[in-house]
Amino acid sequence: MKLKIGYEELIARAMGEIETLTLEQAEQLLSDSNTVFVDIRDVRELEREGMIPNAFHAPRGMLEFWVDPDSPYFKPIFGEGKRIVLYCASAWRSSLSTQTLQNMGLSDVCHLGGGFSAWKKAGLPVQEKSAKSQS
Repeated sequence: MKLKIGYEELIARAMGEIETLTLEQAEQLLSDSNTVFVDIRDVRELEREGMIPNAFHAPRGMLEFWVDPDSPYFKPIFGEGKRIVLYCASAWRSSLSTQTLQNMGLSDVCHLGGGFSAWKKAGLPVQEKSAKSQS
């Protein structure tokens, strides 16, 4: 089966349209009260690997519904006007998600280059996912 567009092309197109933060830029935003880190990985990934301290968990499959104020699944954290920094394991899902949220009309959304894997490898702060998550 030959697809018209493969995942690599989708990611490349998204990367050409979105803002990607370096690890250093993202680390500087950890204490910024106007920034919220959003972990879009599967809950099993969070339980296994941990997450960026104080990040909000929004599973990739629910993201668009949680962001849209007209959705019955809307989460108020997305309506607070804060800068949204999305991340996943390797920045593939987060690049596509960032592009989607921009297309939905969010202007202050970006993602973490290299994803959580790069964050953890760099020795940056990680917290365990608690049994009671924010999602």
